[in-house]
Amino acid sequence: HIPLSGRNPMLQAVLGIRPHILVLNKMDLADPRRQPTVLENLKQQGCSHVVFTDCQRDSNVKKIVPLVAKLVHDSPRYHRAESSEYNILVIGVPNVGKSSLINSLRRLHLKKGKATMVGGEPGVTKAVLTRIQVCEKPLMYLVDTPGVLPPKMGDAETGMKLALCGAIRDHLVGEDIMADYLLYALNKQQQFGYVQRYGLAEACDNIQPVLQQVALTRGRTQKVKMLTGTGNVSVMMLNYPAAAYEFLRDFRAGRLGRVMLD
Repeated sequence: HIPLSGRNPMLQAVLGIRPHILVLNKMDLADPRRQPTVLENLKQQGCSHVVFTDCQRDSNVKKIVPLVAKLVHDSPRYHRAESSEYNILVIGVPNVGKSSLINSLRRLHLKKGKATMVGGEPGVTKAVLTRIQVCEKPLMYLVDTPGVLPPKMGDAETGMKLALCGAIRDHLVGEDIMADYLLYALNKQQQFGYVQRYGLAEACDNIQPVLQQVALTRGRTQKVKMLTGTGNVSVMMLNYPAAAYEFLRDFRAGRLGRVMLD
């Protein structure tokens, strides 16, 4: 969803001369028509080795090991000629699929199952883990790491994009604010999949009627007790926070169309 905003600028600076590739994961959720533009932008930033992947179907993941082997082979080995294995670090912002990528590589090259925990929220990987073998020929080990966000966001919009993609926990930003920004972003990209999904009459700039329709179509209601002169009365009301969360979840699962926010 965010090939440009989803990069930690501090990690870019740290990489320096070390051989590295940029893996843009979850390509199944992004708009494929925007890929050439993204590649051009990244090239201007000095990032020449980019791989689009989808760990659900292991699509394009097979390109990673040969590319890594080539880059390491072509770079200075710093007196490590006797050490033939490749040790690779997987780094990035939270919830971009670092652990899923490692599991995908193991499935492809070793026919083995999961080696590291995955989840659809930030903070599943809590520490730098031990080396995990992902390939036999060449002998390659990957190290999984927790997601790292920059201590300070460049601007509010970058922060909102990261939050929408699950790099920041929802409650820290607020589901209602995120849903409002998501509607703005979808309309800006002319992605109107939400209109059909929730049975709206037309595209809309106001989040209130959209969440109202989400709550009605998805049954997001709650019983609320009201005190009246004759006693307590239970009234069914629409649950707007639950509707906002449903809206965000549909976006993250690709049910509102293939969207690229950058």
